[in-house]
Parts: sequence; structure tokens; C-alpha cells
Amino acid sequence: MQVFKFGGASVKDANGVKNLASVLQKTGYSKTLIVVSAMGKTTNAIEHILKNYFENTAELQSSIQEVLKYHNEILLDLFDPDGYRGENHPVFKKIAAFFHELNNILKTNKSPDYNFVYDQVIGFGELISTTIISEYLNHIGVNNNWIDVRNHIKTDSYYRRAKVNWETTQSNINSNFNRSVLNITQGFLGSDSNNFTTTLGREGSDYTAAIYAYCLNAQSVTIWKDVSGVLNADPRYFENAQLLNKISYREAIELAFYGASVIHPKTLQPLQGKEIPLYVKSFLNPEESGTTVSKGVNLDPMIPCFIVKKNQVLISLSSLDFSYIVEENISAIFRLLHQYKMKVNVIQNSAISFSVCVDNIYNNLETLLHHLKAKFKVECTKNVSLYTIRHYNNNAIKQIKEGKTVLLKQLTQETVQVITK
Repeated sequence: MQVFKFGGASVKDANGVKNLASVLQKTGYSKTLIVVSAMGKTTNAIEHILKNYFENTAELQSSIQEVLKYHNEILLDLFDPDGYRGENHPVFKKIAAFFHELNNILKTNKSPDYNFVYDQVIGFGELISTTIISEYLNHIGVNNNWIDVRNHIKTDSYYRRAKVNWETTQSNINSNFNRSVLNITQGFLGSDSNNFTTTLGREGSDYTAAIYAYCLNAQSVTIWKDVSGVLNADPRYFENAQLLNKISYREAIELAFYGASVIHPKTLQPLQGKEIPLYVKSFLNPEESGTTVSKGVNLDPMIPCFIVKKNQVLISLSSLDFSYIVEENISAIFRLLHQYKMKVNVIQNSAISFSVCVDNIYNNLETLLHHLKAKFKVECTKNVSLYTIRHYNNNAIKQIKEGKTVLLKQLTQETVQVITK
């Protein structure tokens, strides 16, 4: 088996869907599973639907219609030229049924829990994209089997960042998967023991591909991107980004941990467990070699790797009575960080101070600060940027500090992290 993952940018329009088919025809698709994300910026658009559902119901239907219109235009581009006169093709009814189900969930929902509602709604992007692609591939003679990933990947009920139940997932896939045909399924999604939809975290489609690869003992995983492979920096923020030809699992896990956006942090662990190589390639130039992530290879070329996380929060704590911040204090701080679901990216402490840089993913910052102020003097700086450099040198550090105010700097033998405003 080989597992391919296509992200939203690769299928953002009808030409993208046609290019996906072209990639399959060039690379071969025997014994292949395709994992696909929502099309284009659909996930963002559905998040806007959710915002209207909770905050501005007058705009709810118009935001749903925008998403429907976007997908209908792709459908018309894919199927009209072949004489189906648009809505005569059965795929239109299938997509309309998804939007009917979406409306019904929003109409009948009784839960005030945003995270639960988010997971029940957000996955329609993937269900719709994979249905369109499956129907198009069948239409052009690339026969395939559409799979609802929620029947395979089972998780706990930690909505928006669910943890996989590996034993049940492995059993589901082993007992209900036809390896001899081309299969297509959704990234990002799972379901809990009550069959409510769950999600694996943003960018979780890569992780979905790795889960299937692990359970199927796949030969390889290929992530198809709009870049030539894994770069040493995000070209949106850094000039002269370079292609990394080879990376070890360990190095890739380090880069992912610090926030490299090309590979999801949890993707590499199951692949490493069975030494399944990961390829990151361009869907625009599928013949190019791209990047290979595998066991025991040195970083090639050996150059600094830059990562930036925007919109971070720096929280600096000091004791009210100038007493030491010791294990008991630190334990209490981390209990609160865990309670309010803060993702900690940097920790720095001294005798009487403790600083953390966090992602306020769940918008619990103000409540957290309220609790911290009961025991500590608290300084909070919002909208800071966290820069991480692996295999740094002096020029690399100088480059990221230039023109910025440095709030915190931390060095280890291979990594430097700098928080700037």
C-alpha cells in the first residue's frame, strides 16, 4: 500500500481536482489510499459559519450559501463540459444532501459547547471534497472506493484535539479495508464511542495519512504540497528559503514540535514506529524528488532551519514576596495551563521568575490570568512572535532579531528561540 495526502491548496478549484487525477495517472494508483483535506479555504469558511451560528444568526444562511456556491462552481466546471447540464449528474444531489445535513445539525443542536459543535460541523468540508473528487475520478475512468473515515478512526471525546484509540482503529481498518482498489477518504476527522464526529487538530490530515499507513503497514506516505518539499523556512516570512533533500525522523519531529507547518507534529511518530518513509512533493511537479523523511539520515543540506509562530502570548510570573519559584509553584502553574488548555511553546525560569510562551487556542487567557494573579505578580504580552532556529549560527540569529524588540532569548546546543514584539 501507498498513502497519498492532498491538502486544500491542491484541490482549491476544478483545475486542482484535474491535476490530482493527473498526479495519480503519472505516479500510479494501484493499492493506493488518498487522504484529502477540505477544498481551498473551506475550513476557514465553515469556521465563519460557526461564528455566525453563535454570534450573528442573521448572517448564518448567507455564509452557508457562500460555501455551497463555491463547491457548486467547482462541480459545474468539472461535470458540465461533458454534457451533464450541471445538476443532472448525481454528485449534485450528494453534495446538496451534505448541506441539508449541515443545516439540520445547526437547527437541532442543543449543546452550548463550542468545541463539540465545531467538530460536528467543520468536517463537512472534507466529506464534500472527497465526494466531489471520488465522483470525478470515477467519471474519468479512475475507479475508486469512497470511505467515511469516521467508521475507521475512533477517538476519545476531546473535541477539536481528539486522541486516537489505536486498538479499535487498527481493528476497524483491518476488518473493513479493500487493499486491492484505489480508496479515498477524509483527513482530519474521526469519531468517538457515541459516533459523534471528532477532529484531530488543525492540519490533522497529515496525521490521518500516518494513522492509515501505520495500520496498513504501508510502503510509504506522500504528502503533496504547493511547494517543492520541506523547506528550511516558510517562504511567506523568510526570503531565499531552500529545499531540504533529506531529513531524519528525529530532525523532522524536532521541526514539527517547534511549529514547522509542512509536517503535522503527530504525523511522524507512527511512521517512525514502523520505519515508513515520508515523501513531501510538489503536486505541480510530481516528477521532482522532493524531500525524503526516513531513519538515520543527516540533514541535507546542513543549514539553519527557521520557524516562526505568530500571535503568541508571553506570560511572565514572579513571586509576590520575592520567594523562590520552586517545584510546588511550577506544578501549580502547569496544572492551570493544562486546565485552560494552553499549548506551551517556551519555558524559562530563574530563582524568582517564570515565563511561558503559549498559544491561546481555546480563548481561555483572561480566566487563566485571573487565577495566576491570586498567587503571582503577572505580566502578559500579547501578539508576540516566537522564532525558532535549528542548527543556528550568528548570522541566522542576527537576521531574526533585526528591527525587533527581543523579549526573551533561549539557547541550547542545536536550537535558539527568540520571542519578539
